[in-house]
Formats: sequence, structure tokens, C-alpha cells
Amino acid sequence: MSGKAAPAAQPVELRNLVRPGLIFPNLAATDRWAVLRELADLVAETGMVGDAEALCEKLREREELGSTATGGGVAIPHCKLAGLEHVVVAVGVCPEGIDFGGAEGELVKLFFLLLSPEEAPAAHLQSLAAISRWVKKECPCDRLFSAGDPDLLFQLLQGDSVG
Repeated sequence: MSGKAAPAAQPVELRNLVRPGLIFPNLAATDRWAVLRELADLVAETGMVGDAEALCEKLREREELGSTATGGGVAIPHCKLAGLEHVVVAVGVCPEGIDFGGAEGELVKLFFLLLSPEEAPAAHLQSLAAISRWVKKECPCDRLFSAGDPDLLFQLLQGDSVG
């Protein structure tokens, strides 16, 4: 044993979690359960998960434990799924906002859907922390709420300065 400590792992960053094909700037849902359904369907359509119905049910079960609205017009619905190979983050925007059951009744416009492999609880927590850190420190929320274009949203999520 050398007595040297292992190098600290680099923290997970949002920019490394988001993918262009998983950004949905114009969600049509008008209530809490419909937005979970819409996000589940959209993610399943990409092939990232096989069963939209099972995903929606897991998200609903988690949401019934307590709202994942974090304040500032943001929510982070999340769950762990068996058979998932890696963490998946989808981003959706409801420009009009949705009552998502948050403490102060604030409308949620920005959704970070986090899906993690069931057997990777550490990755799940690290990804939740990365999203939360980014929202608190870097989020250009007003620009994200009104971007309307997946490419622009992706650039903003990457921290790229845009126009």
C-alpha cells in the first residue's frame, strides 16, 4: 500500500448528461400527470426506454411521495429503472407553466427528467446533485423557458453563451 489517496472523482456535470435528442421545448401537457405521461412517451419514442407505460407509472409513484418541484419554475421528476444501461436526462419545457404540486403553488416550466439504472444509486444521486447545482448556480431560466428551439436549449444547457 502506497499511502497515497486515490484522486477525487470529478463531479458529474449537467453538460455531460444532456443529449440533443432528449430536449423537448414545447410540451403540450397542462397538468402534473399529463406532463409525466408526455415525457415518458417522448423518451420511449427515442428508444432510450422500452416501455412508456412502465416509466410513467414509476414517475407517478415517485411524484406521489412528494412533488419534485424545486422552486424557480423547475422540477426534477426522477426514478430508477431496471434494465437501463446508463443515466438518461431529458429536458422539457412547458412555456405556459404547470401546477406541479410545489409548496408555494408556483408554476413549473422547466422539467429535468432523470432516469437511472436501478443498480446504480450513486449515479442517480450524483446526477440529481449535478442538475440541482446547475439550476442554483448557472441556470438562465428565463431564456430556457422561452427558447422554443431544441438546439438553442441544448446550447444554453451546455453553458454556451448564445446571442
